[in-house]
Amino acid sequence: MTIDSVEFFDLAGKSDDLRFSPHCWKTRMALAHKGVPFSTIPWRYSDKKLLAFTGQGSVPVIRHKGKGIADSWRIALYLEDEFYDRQPLFGGSAAIALTQFVNTWVDTVLIQTAARIVMLDVHNAMLPREQHYFRSTREKRFGMTLEELVSDKAANLEKLRLELAPLRNMRAKQPFLGGERPMYADYCIFGMFMWVRCSSDVTLLDPSDSVYQWNEEMLDLFNGFARRAKHSGTPAAECLVHTTIEDEDRRIAT
Repeated sequence: MTIDSVEFFDLAGKSDDLRFSPHCWKTRMALAHKGVPFSTIPWRYSDKKLLAFTGQGSVPVIRHKGKGIADSWRIALYLEDEFYDRQPLFGGSAAIALTQFVNTWVDTVLIQTAARIVMLDVHNAMLPREQHYFRSTREKRFGMTLEELVSDKAANLEKLRLELAPLRNMRAKQPFLGGERPMYADYCIFGMFMWVRCSSDVTLLDPSDSVYQWNEEMLDLFNGFARRAKHSGTPAAECLVHTTIEDEDRRIAT
């Protein structure tokens, strides 16, 4: 069956192939999980007109069959419904509710702590014309300068490691939040890891940590395309690869 390709509007940094948004990474992994062919369109804060068809001005956004869907959670629900005959992202209606809790935990706890580690690095990974908007909006949100926000990286790094205890405890019983295979709940957390990985040189975890091992397995999914994502400040890194329909046979490559 031929599937209409999805257009994916994805936040870009200094170069078009530098993609670090945690929410866009949720969407990228969901598309790969479903084995849906997609093309990415690099987007920056000054490109709000590109998203006029959605009625709002932030990414991730996908366009499929002429329809625009914004917000990583709404996109995941759309993909699950539209491509119902493919590998499930959630595993039933009850699992959707539980996954929404995980998504909220990541956005309100993990990402807030990670921001106090990498937010200045994220700022520096952007084009100069984007930095003023990013700085002003984030400093207003947190009530302090970016420099003040990241002034105690060591303490916040330790805090983030402690906050990952639920994932660490899960690893003692099963490989992924989804069980034997990763599902969207895993991608919600992984998006935060990719935010740090692609924008900063901070080392989040010791290799002996079971969460480190979980992240390594996530990086290897779908022929390792997340592992090949470009890092800020490393021009020699390989560019992102786009998922094609052939990836369907390789999805959930645990």
